[in-house]
Amino acid sequence: MLFLFQLAYSVLWVSLYGKTSAQLQAAAADSPQFTACPAGTNLIRPASVSSSGPTQQSLSTFESKYISTRGTTVLPAAWASYFNTVSSYSRAHGLSSQIPAYVSQILTSHAPSVFPRLGVAASGGGYRAAIFGAGVLDALDSRNATSNMAGLGGLLQSASYITGLSGGSWLILSLSQADFPPLPELVFGPSQPGSKPFDGWNAQFDITQAGGTNASLTAAYISTIIQEIVGKAKTGFPVTFADVWARALSRHFVTGTRGDDISTFFATNVTHGAGVTLSGLTGLSTFKSHTQPFPIVLADVLSSNGNKSNIFNETGIFVPLSNTIYEFNPFEFGSFDPMVAAFTPTQFLGSPNNSICVTNFDQLSFVESASSNLFNEFNTSAEALQNSPIGPIIALLNASIPQSPAVELDAASVPNPFFGVPGTQGFVNLDAEEKFLKLVDGGENGEIDPLQPLLVQAREVDTIFAIDAPADNADNFAEGFSIIASQQRASLFPSVYSFPPVPTTVSEFAARNLTKRPTFFGCNSSTSLHSLHTPLIIYIANGAPPLGQEPLTNTATMQTTYEPEQIRGMLNQVFDIATQGIPHVNQRTGTLEKDAEWPVCLACAVVDRARARLGVKRSGICASCLDRYCWS
Repeated sequence: MLFLFQLAYSVLWVSLYGKTSAQLQAAAADSPQFTACPAGTNLIRPASVSSSGPTQQSLSTFESKYISTRGTTVLPAAWASYFNTVSSYSRAHGLSSQIPAYVSQILTSHAPSVFPRLGVAASGGGYRAAIFGAGVLDALDSRNATSNMAGLGGLLQSASYITGLSGGSWLILSLSQADFPPLPELVFGPSQPGSKPFDGWNAQFDITQAGGTNASLTAAYISTIIQEIVGKAKTGFPVTFADVWARALSRHFVTGTRGDDISTFFATNVTHGAGVTLSGLTGLSTFKSHTQPFPIVLADVLSSNGNKSNIFNETGIFVPLSNTIYEFNPFEFGSFDPMVAAFTPTQFLGSPNNSICVTNFDQLSFVESASSNLFNEFNTSAEALQNSPIGPIIALLNASIPQSPAVELDAASVPNPFFGVPGTQGFVNLDAEEKFLKLVDGGENGEIDPLQPLLVQAREVDTIFAIDAPADNADNFAEGFSIIASQQRASLFPSVYSFPPVPTTVSEFAARNLTKRPTFFGCNSSTSLHSLHTPLIIYIANGAPPLGQEPLTNTATMQTTYEPEQIRGMLNQVFDIATQGIPHVNQRTGTLEKDAEWPVCLACAVVDRARARLGVKRSGICASCLDRYCWS
């Protein structure tokens, strides 16, 4: 590693005096810009509109309009198409007569007030989670003929929201910025290379050690990345390892890099995604047509004022559950947590006041980096950080762009839009006196599945499809820690978030095999108004290989290189996980088989909150399905 540092430093010293035009363009495209704010600009929007009684939350006008327009122009056809898929599957398997009439009534009503409001959450877990999530989304995609035959296709098109953190943020933001292509095209690129702007994840190239065994190539790569963030540093903003990580991620999850071979991946005549912003997603065709679900990404905040007694009881947790969780979406950055309960326009993130606005700070790759930057976990001591995989890169960064010792190089540094903003409902804004927010991986508080945005009552989400793929155990499978953490965190803010009952220990998850089969949480709540504001959770975890197969999906979180064939094998296995339901043993052959009723059971769960609003009792196959798949 010392040799790599020395080599990279020498490459950097030379290249700083001989930058290519593309490197200069990338540095400029990555740099925030100062400009006069548009007339009437207000950088703070309070999200809590009541200080007494039940908490009343408010969405931005732009988000409300997006969801409303999607509900009237896109979802009627999407839900009807999904119902047709379930109906076709049911006819083929002799189940049609058992589906209660209310399922059709809800899904084909063409009335947004009757439809279920669905959110999909893609968990963290590095590349493994991104691949697992992509496989599940592909199983829910109506553009996949195999998914339609399996009876699941169309749920992706019917979702109102899609959330992600860490590896899940790579998935959902790359999907959004690529203009919502089919999942295989997202991962591997179009069948004709270069035929579309986004060329796939380029997973065959390591995110940071892109040169593989060629140390000189990797050193040149790292020095190039650092050159690309010099422009941001010159504007006066702190640059940290998160900025380096962002420029590396941009080669994989942002439009602008072709991975045909080494020459195209390391090309110096392109800007590699610099200048692609989160707020810029609003200009894409599928966003303007409201075709894609509304994307939200989470990050945790490190705070010296955090309550360490609220650390979730699991090894490797660094952020208290009571720390503020921040969300990024194309319109706003902020939090519904009562400690802040405020938002700022994403387009103007980094702005000092209502007169001088900053644009271009919200680089898409920087948002992906902030959500997935878990490298502060190496910073248990100066020696540990120096000897960690990122130690030489941080040393090189510090040597090439010297900064104030107050800047923490292992966290994403974001100018605090909420400086001086007090908390609400008696809660204290821990960072009200901090000029910069220190953001890290959104799962560092233990809540690795990004459920919180879908619990916001103003979003009126009925059903959450939760995809959970962290490495909870030594075998890199999920054990249920994330959903337990989500329940614990929601309990800290009962007036803001409502969460369904879930097991309180991983031992209960294990005893009932809840991570090895789909499970519904919250379906046996009462029909009180409060319970109807509590989403039903459809939980599918990467907890075990499906149908007795050899495991392929339990790769290490720190694995950052994948060959196409490995990904294809994982995606095929994830499809079986998503479509197996609760498998049963064929008494004649002795082999595990998929539950033929699973697609219908899934539809029953999706509409269950909407059914309760109509005052209709469960019946037919839906009654038996929820008895079988619900945890209580």
